[in-house]
Amino acid sequence: MVEVTVDDRSLELPVWILPGHADGSMTIHLGYGRTRTGRVGSGSGFDAYRLRTSRAPWHVAGARIRKIAKHYELASTQLHSNIGLAPGPNEEPGFGVEGVEAERRHLVRVGTLEHFRQEPDFAQHMGHTPPEGLSMYPPWDFPGYAWGLSIDLGACTGCNACVVACQSENNIPIVGKEMVAMGREMHWIRIDRYFEGELEHPHVHHQPVMCMHCEQAPCEVVCPVGATVHSSEGLNDMVYNRCVGTRYCSNNCPYKVRRFNFFKYNDTETPVLELLRNPDVTVRTRGVMEKCTYCVQRINHARIEAEKEERQIRDGEIQTACQQVCPTEAIVFGDVNDPESKVSDAKAKPLAYDILAELGTRPRTSYLAKLRNPNSTLEES
Repeated sequence: MVEVTVDDRSLELPVWILPGHADGSMTIHLGYGRTRTGRVGSGSGFDAYRLRTSRAPWHVAGARIRKIAKHYELASTQLHSNIGLAPGPNEEPGFGVEGVEAERRHLVRVGTLEHFRQEPDFAQHMGHTPPEGLSMYPPWDFPGYAWGLSIDLGACTGCNACVVACQSENNIPIVGKEMVAMGREMHWIRIDRYFEGELEHPHVHHQPVMCMHCEQAPCEVVCPVGATVHSSEGLNDMVYNRCVGTRYCSNNCPYKVRRFNFFKYNDTETPVLELLRNPDVTVRTRGVMEKCTYCVQRINHARIEAEKEERQIRDGEIQTACQQVCPTEAIVFGDVNDPESKVSDAKAKPLAYDILAELGTRPRTSYLAKLRNPNSTLEES
């Protein structure tokens, strides 16, 4: 920890070092350190307003920083769901999504505008997608609706609004800092962050990762009780009252997007908390797996309305919670069987790709590669 002093005011803070931060400066976040927010919020965080004045509400020059003999535990989820293989003979252990495997397997695909003009489908050439017929599993047709989702990495800013919206929509519990530090966070969406380039001047890329709703889902074949099954519309469903918590599905998921309830995080006894939850979504309890459902409750609501009016579900009529809240409209959801739908258009673009497609899982969630248009003069400097 350090002590930050501005004039005659000082504050003790923990330090989090990030690549690319400007030398000789620090960023202190506002909004924490409250004293009267109940038993959960009172005393949490650090009150940065003590260093803020009306003359300098956003920027203070001349601050002094001093290291002190104290430590503070920080909880981060960035390395909890590494997608990687065992290290090779010349690699150090621990290389995952932020190291060798992320680059080798092209989880995040980035190119320049010039590269795109020369090779529009460069993103698809960065990985291998096996033919659809090349599988040990029998083929399955989806004659009706077939739901899918596309995420534009060029539009994603990593703001985490989708994470919060998903949590509110789907009754995802707050597990607390201690559980997060142990790797037991419950969010159905995670935002993977990648640094590319030099340590002092890196490029930063963000990638939302949720359940891929694979057509050839590795999680389904290992569940001993059939708690995770496929629907006729391509959704990878969870039947919570069947789940016995073996966690085989989590172990077999290459995307590491499933969450396990180690404890009864949700309080189902306090009456006032019932108003907090979405009545259309099951409140899960201890000992079951859970994950992204593509907001199946919203799909069902749209289906009921369409059946009452004797029509098909219109494109755009269903918005997942993450899609609805995204400020840059990076997320598109819809019926991939409809060639005129926005999601079909996104998946048909040359920048479209699937992560870990070489495994043959045929995920319904795809990505659009990120394009950069760098200034050559600035890049060289």
